[in-house]
Amino acid sequence: MGQCYGKTIPTADNDGTTTITVAGGGDPPPPTPGRSSASNGVHSVKNTPSRSSATSTWPSPYPHGGASPLPAGVSPSPARSTPRRFFKRPFPPPSPAKHIKASLARRFGHARPREGPIPEDGAAAEEPDQSLDKNFGYNKNFGAKYELGKEVGRGHFGHTCQAKGRKGELRDLPLAVKIISKAKHLFNYKLSYESSRDYLGSLQVILLWKMTTAISIEDVRREVKILKALSGHKHLVRFYDACEDANNVYIVMELCEGGELLDKILSRGGRYIEEDAKLIVVQILSVVAFCHLQGVVHRDLKPENFLFTSRNEDADMRLIDFGLSDFIRPEERLNDIVGSAYYVAPEVLHRSYSLEADIWSVGVITYILLCGSRPFWARTESGIFRAVLRADPNFDDLPWPSVSAEAKDFVKRLLNKDYRKRMTAAQALNHPWLRSENHHIPLDILIYKLVKSYLHATPFKRAALKALSKALTEDELSYLRAQFRLLEPNKDGRISVDNFKMALVRNTTDAMKESRVPDILNAMAPLSYRKMDFDEFCAAAISTYQLEALEGWEQIASTAFEHFEREGNRVISVDELARELNVGPTAHTLLRDWIQSSNGKLSLLGYTKFLHGVTLRSSNTRQH
Repeated sequence: MGQCYGKTIPTADNDGTTTITVAGGGDPPPPTPGRSSASNGVHSVKNTPSRSSATSTWPSPYPHGGASPLPAGVSPSPARSTPRRFFKRPFPPPSPAKHIKASLARRFGHARPREGPIPEDGAAAEEPDQSLDKNFGYNKNFGAKYELGKEVGRGHFGHTCQAKGRKGELRDLPLAVKIISKAKHLFNYKLSYESSRDYLGSLQVILLWKMTTAISIEDVRREVKILKALSGHKHLVRFYDACEDANNVYIVMELCEGGELLDKILSRGGRYIEEDAKLIVVQILSVVAFCHLQGVVHRDLKPENFLFTSRNEDADMRLIDFGLSDFIRPEERLNDIVGSAYYVAPEVLHRSYSLEADIWSVGVITYILLCGSRPFWARTESGIFRAVLRADPNFDDLPWPSVSAEAKDFVKRLLNKDYRKRMTAAQALNHPWLRSENHHIPLDILIYKLVKSYLHATPFKRAALKALSKALTEDELSYLRAQFRLLEPNKDGRISVDNFKMALVRNTTDAMKESRVPDILNAMAPLSYRKMDFDEFCAAAISTYQLEALEGWEQIASTAFEHFEREGNRVISVDELARELNVGPTAHTLLRDWIQSSNGKLSLLGYTKFLHGVTLRSSNTRQH
């Protein structure tokens, strides 16, 4: 049975094209007949990104065994045998990938590929740039400040050791130190898309390898920057220091000795009971909501990246591994394929995504917690991606019939393939399955985006949204009341742009400044000249797409249309409707079907379509 901690790296196939493959353990034995619950291993499968964050620099801080380039006198920890994985059905790993250098050697005929750009036509590779600056500007006195202990984790781009402080506030404090060798690891392989076929087609992306030397250096800088900028949340791993010397970069952080969430799931027989699962999911959503408000998308949420602080049953969890994370502006969409295959969101495979991709991953984790199986599974990476894009999670087999309706609804609203219909982390914390007086509902950045759009909408669109707000369910109103309270309304019960500004100030970290989240306030300038009561806030802060995901959407839409007929519906021409939607004459034929022939007003169909507007794929995508 193979190891479960293999990191995935790209390999070049014999035909010269490059496909996304997996570094896992050896091929498992066939599953035992009659024992469908026995698994052959849970393997961490990581896709290859098309940007600088190609490989996470934070391995799970638990032993993998093997030799280690540790400082003199420090012995690696003994190898840990991978425990047998028990799940509802077997999950054999995809074929193990070989190291990228070996693959490149076969492709280009070098025993050891030289570290430099690979020519596209097979010509001799150029020598690397020897002038690469590997000076990070971090503290140079690591040895004087910290004493290293045994190795506790290993990855392709570094290893993690226990340590303790020698002086100051960290004196004798147990620590974890990530060590990245400058000579060995501070280069990377950058993928550039020369041609591609859509995942919905052949599910194969043809890539051209280009070795470059500065990519991973930027990865390390960004990860340290995120860890330093994000601070103050109890479920976020604590960052202490970053140091360097001529040979290594050292990232010093909190030591979590309680093991991974994955191991805790396995120790419980493969799944949690609902009440215990809630405690885990609340912690996950709490830290994810915090990251999202700060403008940080994690992009690799999975059970292996949540560690318990101690072995105690009531120990808190910490989110680790920000090697694939990035800052993201409020209206930005990312395009690099990053993450772990079983947890990757559909829109990531389509190369246009934002914060909602993390929510999908939380949905996958919750599904596993509740039933012990992955919602999307296949024997190959392309098969996994096909399932993510096309298949629906199974809620029929055991133990789902015994799982509460609220829990199933919760998971379904996170695993909606349309990212616009997913709950945010803050909304999920207010879902009936989790709702409790014992946990805090955080400020939701989605509120800012929706209110901004409402303020710039036409009077006709605002009237349509006000009618919709009068048909909201109590669940939606509960969430909106919580968000309205966080804005701390004035004595008259109304809010202005200053309330939105101060709410951000109360929650700000350096990460929020880096991701430019406060810039969204500039687009809320119309609220400077007036105030908004709770009723109008409800109209401004609701998402039609999210409401459409509810089972009772048809009734909500019908009730809302009745209000719209009484208070806002009016005669509207096709030309005016096209201007409202900012579409051209080519859409006129479609828009005619939205208007009642009897009175020239929007029909129920037209009303619901008008609420959505015409969706165009965003062009505000980060290019690399």
